[in-house]
Amino acid sequence: MLPVAGALAVLLFSAALGQTQEAPPQKVDVTGAWDVTITMSGGSVSGLAVLSQDGPKVTGMLGPALTDMFPIEGTWDGDKLTILARPRTGRTTAFAKCELTGTRERMTGTIDINKGTIEFVRKKREG
Repeated sequence: MLPVAGALAVLLFSAALGQTQEAPPQKVDVTGAWDVTITMSGGSVSGLAVLSQDGPKVTGMLGPALTDMFPIEGTWDGDKLTILARPRTGRTTAFAKCELTGTRERMTGTIDINKGTIEFVRKKREG
């Protein structure tokens, strides 16, 4: 019986090792500043987004310049970020809704159900 118990111990130890060697799911935090490019049939526009994330909830500002931004809110789910634009009264935005997928450094997606594409690239910290 000893060889069976020994084999069982080796099997259990190997299974435990396999569990600890699996990489945990990558937690993506989109908090920070992002360079944004929106491309539509008429061309591309560049801008900036400043995002803050608390769990799945994402809030922030987006616009063509720091002095011309509008509020946004969204949700991070898995590898997907959905953003809704909240333009100020009397203002318009390039999109009402966008859906992006990506990583800590780059996200790409579509605006307003294939009206165009959008790309977020994390800004490098200076200094």
